[in-house]
Amino acid sequence: MVDVVVIGLGPVGATLANLLGQAGISVVVLEREPAVYPLPRAVHFDAECMRVFDAIGVASALAEHCRVSPGMKFVNADGKLLVDWQRPEGIGPQGWNSSYRFHQPDLERILRERLATHACVDVRLRSEVFALDEQADHVQVRYEDLSCGALREVQARYVIGADGARSLVRRMIGSEMVDLGLHERWLVFDALLKRDWNVLGEHSVQFCDPARPATYVRGVGNRRRWEIMLRPGEDAARFAQTENVWSMLKKWITPDDAELERAVVYTFHAVIAQRWRQGRLMLAGDAAHQTPPFLGQGMCAGIRDAGNLAWKLSAILQYGASDALLDTYQQERYPHVSEFISLAVELGRIIQAVDQEAAAQRDEMFANGPRHLQSLSPRLGPSALLLHDAGGGLISHQPTLDDGRRMDAAAGSDFLLLTREGAFSEAQCEGARAAFPQPLRWIEDGSEPTREWLAALDADAVLVRPDRYIAGVARGGDALLGLTSSVGAALGATEVSVAA
Repeated sequence: MVDVVVIGLGPVGATLANLLGQAGISVVVLEREPAVYPLPRAVHFDAECMRVFDAIGVASALAEHCRVSPGMKFVNADGKLLVDWQRPEGIGPQGWNSSYRFHQPDLERILRERLATHACVDVRLRSEVFALDEQADHVQVRYEDLSCGALREVQARYVIGADGARSLVRRMIGSEMVDLGLHERWLVFDALLKRDWNVLGEHSVQFCDPARPATYVRGVGNRRRWEIMLRPGEDAARFAQTENVWSMLKKWITPDDAELERAVVYTFHAVIAQRWRQGRLMLAGDAAHQTPPFLGQGMCAGIRDAGNLAWKLSAILQYGASDALLDTYQQERYPHVSEFISLAVELGRIIQAVDQEAAAQRDEMFANGPRHLQSLSPRLGPSALLLHDAGGGLISHQPTLDDGRRMDAAAGSDFLLLTREGAFSEAQCEGARAAFPQPLRWIEDGSEPTREWLAALDADAVLVRPDRYIAGVARGGDALLGLTSSVGAALGATEVSVAA
């Protein structure tokens, strides 16, 4: 029996398997396809995702294949700016850039190469799961080896369905999807430039034209993407024919400038699963939620799922935490991802206004100037693992410490107690650590970034979880002990383990 079976080896499944494998947890990954899908799909991730990739150990390799994005502009049919979403191009408070463009096959290749370094992770390609039989202490996973037609099985303590929008695991759980109100067909057209071309600049652009809403994405290297909305009744196959695509793009680009890599019609959905867990079965990524692409947060949401699940599974499997810890997964992630989907739907209504009167009313809303959009950074939903204070549930900053290390490197895969220099005695901190049932690193730091961050939180100490979210903050010795005791009790562990 293995600890975890992950179904699906896309970016979410590969990230989760890497996080678990790095912790020494035995994992079998079952993937239907024989190799990485070679064409582009997701094209954006953010600083929080890069922190997860850094925790896996692939951030440096991945960064070589990325481009920092300056943001996105929304313009109407007359070229008037409606929404301006500027992304800072410098290193942000999380220690990484706020927005990256990438080529998904590059990411998947790098994640799989990293997986191959974990002896406890077994990747089985050409493996199609067809049955899940949940028992009292394990799940029997049955699958077909498509390379030879043999029927095989594996037992696991937990099964994670990172198996996409048509998830088998979601069907086995019996979880319906909540409709958040957006379903539209769009043509996604990827092109490779053949010569210098910079007609539309470095920003991505949303063309909010009622005659034909469209999106332009400046990808990495010579990659460029357009997304073009279909009208009701338009034939998708005919619409995606090469000559039709070029005719719609001729005011910007022609076949002399670029070659077509692919043209495919997708239906953009805004849905979220009602239930993400049943016993030993859980969902992650598109199996749990799907969002329109207008915020570039589809894959990002799945990477956050992986980060949230990985440390909780590790707490159960390695440190004896209560199985009930997994109930906090949906409690925390559902409200968080819902905020992103809701904003994507709101922006979709701006972009997809195809009625002339509705478009005119929309434009009137921005008559006094564009809306300046800020990147979302919502709190996790309430759970016993989060204190209701100034920081609980927010993604943490990542200061560079006095000793030159970045905070995430100093924390590793453990909880971190970061305290203001001289705020607590050693006895107070050791008492707080002793009350904690898992490895808890304590760092006293006087660097300017740490001092500024703690001042903003009005705190002497911040407790950061392995997924880099703030569990809570404390001011004074009694509050410090209360913080670690409260979160420690929620972990429900049977043993006490303190990191050196």
